[in-house]
Amino acid sequence: MEHSSGPLNLCHVLTKSIIINRTHMLVHATALSALIYYRASFFFSESKSRDRATTLACLTMFLAELGLSFLWLLSQAFRWRPVRRTAFPKRLPEDKELPPIDVFVCTADPDKEPTVNVMNTVVSAMGLDYPPEKLHVYLSDDGGSTLTLHGTREAYDFARWWLPFCKRYGIKTRCPKAFFKEEEDGEGIGMSSENEFGSGKKIVKEKYELFKERVNKYRKRHRGDSSHTGRDHPPTIEVIRGNVPDEVMQAHQDPMPKLIHVSREKRPSHHHHFKVGALNVLLRVSGVMSNSPFILVLDCDMYCNDPSSVRQAMFFHLDPRLSPSLMLVQFPQMFHNISENDIYDSKIRRYFSTCCVGMDGLKGPILSGSCSYIKRESLYRKPMQEGFDLMDLKKLFGHSNEFIRYLWQKEKPNRNTIAGDSAALMKETQVLTSCGYENGTNWGQEVGFMYNSVVEDYFTSFTLHCKGWTSVFYTPSKPQFLGTATTNLNDMLIQGMRWYSGLSRVGISRFCPLIYGSSRMPILQSMCYAEVSLLPLYCLPICCFATIPQICLVNGISIYPEVSSSYIMLFAFIFLSSLCKHLYEVVTSGHSVQTFLNEQRIWMIKSTTCYVYGTIDAIMTQIGMRTASFLPTNKVDDDEQSKRYEMGIFDFQTSIMFLSPMVTLVILNMASFTGGVARVLTLGGFDKLFMQIALSFFVLVMSYPVIEAMVLRTDKGCIPRSVTMLSAFLSLVLLLLGSSFLM
Repeated sequence: MEHSSGPLNLCHVLTKSIIINRTHMLVHATALSALIYYRASFFFSESKSRDRATTLACLTMFLAELGLSFLWLLSQAFRWRPVRRTAFPKRLPEDKELPPIDVFVCTADPDKEPTVNVMNTVVSAMGLDYPPEKLHVYLSDDGGSTLTLHGTREAYDFARWWLPFCKRYGIKTRCPKAFFKEEEDGEGIGMSSENEFGSGKKIVKEKYELFKERVNKYRKRHRGDSSHTGRDHPPTIEVIRGNVPDEVMQAHQDPMPKLIHVSREKRPSHHHHFKVGALNVLLRVSGVMSNSPFILVLDCDMYCNDPSSVRQAMFFHLDPRLSPSLMLVQFPQMFHNISENDIYDSKIRRYFSTCCVGMDGLKGPILSGSCSYIKRESLYRKPMQEGFDLMDLKKLFGHSNEFIRYLWQKEKPNRNTIAGDSAALMKETQVLTSCGYENGTNWGQEVGFMYNSVVEDYFTSFTLHCKGWTSVFYTPSKPQFLGTATTNLNDMLIQGMRWYSGLSRVGISRFCPLIYGSSRMPILQSMCYAEVSLLPLYCLPICCFATIPQICLVNGISIYPEVSSSYIMLFAFIFLSSLCKHLYEVVTSGHSVQTFLNEQRIWMIKSTTCYVYGTIDAIMTQIGMRTASFLPTNKVDDDEQSKRYEMGIFDFQTSIMFLSPMVTLVILNMASFTGGVARVLTLGGFDKLFMQIALSFFVLVMSYPVIEAMVLRTDKGCIPRSVTMLSAFLSLVLLLLGSSFLM
């Protein structure tokens, strides 16, 4: 739909960035080619000074350098054609022409995802700036918790006060928790006086406190009295009407968006497919209750920060140039609890500022699991091509005639039927949410959100891009959504291990993007997907760079060119070229040099911990040695850890499984640096060993927080002495084994 005055949006190619990126690609690739030539020529040259140890060490490093070069090459696809988009709000059609919207919010565990916070997200979604009769919010309670159901009813009661208040005074922050925390002076005073606004604000603040009090009282009163568990409970579907009489509706006469609580049936004998299974249940239930053509997917902690996001998504979904093949509009995920220092790289700057912007210039970004407006039709895939008979449709979608009836959007469910909670409709939704409904169907295989990986967002968008769909990445000036980022090392590594296990599993399966995707999408798009799925493989070269040169240094074995050799400039150039390009991208995206250091440090930590464990977990899952698992990220704040995060101090309260590898490698580099310096001072050889000494020094500089936590700190977040002693022993064993192997 194009407005008479012009298009709804424009795409701007970032010419300056393209010139810089492609120039760097050419120069850096030339240098890498020269390095490969240098390494390869070493093995074909005849040298009397070359021994077995040097050959073995150089061969290992050559393989590591080839691995890094390959991953670098894949990453350049993101930088080939970056774009930015702008939209024109005044050209959007009138409200009566806008399509309906369904909002999916998923929660699973009220202990890790506090109910009050989840309900803030729900209320903010109900407060989107959109015709309320066209807005339907579905909350998936995958834990089957009575607390979540009670909280949903209380949230609806509070929303009866909150939504009219926001509309009357033009409040832009529709998440009540965020609004009351900000206490912005003069926001949305509008046509009413400041005193009237203050009075209204006081009333809704009291209602909000009452809402929180009721939820928390219910939690205390009913703790542990549930008759079922999060993995064993019957289905529950309820169109929410609240817990008290509709006093506010009588006063304001404002229509309310529909709020539906959905808890699918879960039994221990059935695989429930984690979050993606819950999304597919919501897709089916909403298909017979509202069947809106577009769906907003939100994590339970990702509230709507700007109520206009739905209209901004429509700038693209309603554009006749894009709409026929457009499957989703992805907004960046941003977070409200990021500190200025952001020591854990919690904002994931590289992904949203570089990867998504770069993919937007190709066929579009990856579905990021939240903050996405998805076209329902794209999730149905083949059946949208008419010509399927009823039996074919039932094989794909199951035996629900009611669901199949609405597949092509030609017929819409009656809104009054939803409001009336008809017995037939409720019975149908019970069927659609039963744990056995998907048996014998293609849910998660050909239709709906894809199974086979715990990173359902990545795998779903990959299969859709393979089928010819496109996507859009849009970054307005104001963050459209704000969530809760991980702000401690333990949660960051656990979350990372889950992500990288899922990504690795796709990368080593028959769906490997370089094999499966290269014939189904442009090669640059498949390279982008491959880089993301193979990202955990950085662990192999990085672990080599953190051990082999150091062990060789202690034993006086040179594996790099001498200082007097011109080739030393080649290695130095490649190293500095990578760092400078990374620094340039950080600074041009509006961040500081400290962000650059933090990203380098976290990349090194991840490469020796969650990249390693994620890859191992993926391999074990792929060969059937273990089953895939999914643990919700903890959203409960820890005051002490939050304080350390705000101060920029690392908190090492995590498993020894994560601590031991990183501390072992740091101690190994400390020993090799000390031993290497002592060696060149007493025996000489500085010219030959300089590069290895410099590498160990760089590792130690980047690992300063680890050294500080081992040696200088005594607070609760320091590294325990027992871990330090164990790691020192392991580094000694590693050094002795490596030395004996090279001898």
